[in-house]
Amino acid sequence: MSQKIRIKLKSYDHNLVDKSAEKIVKSVKATGVIVSGPIPLPTHKRIFTVNRSTFVNKKSREQFQLSAYKRLIDIYNPNTNTIDALMKLEIPSGVEVSIK
Repeated sequence: MSQKIRIKLKSYDHNLVDKSAEKIVKSVKATGVIVSGPIPLPTHKRIFTVNRSTFVNKKSREQFQLSAYKRLIDIYNPNTNTIDALMKLEIPSGVEVSIK
């Protein structure tokens, strides 16, 4: 029976997500384990529309966009060295990491 670790990364800055995914893949490959990824997942975009004026000029509006970038990494048949390497990694504070 093969085991698998799935790591999901999420951030509002695409540079942070890409650099942390690259760090994870590099450290896991050094332990000699098969890695699949990073796989880019669809970007979740939230658009906010706000009136520029508080009382008049209803048609004058401003739009803001908040994008969430996601990456997926699969690690097949991890060993104890792989788990130790993942525990020692330092990921930037703007990246949310979930491991299953």
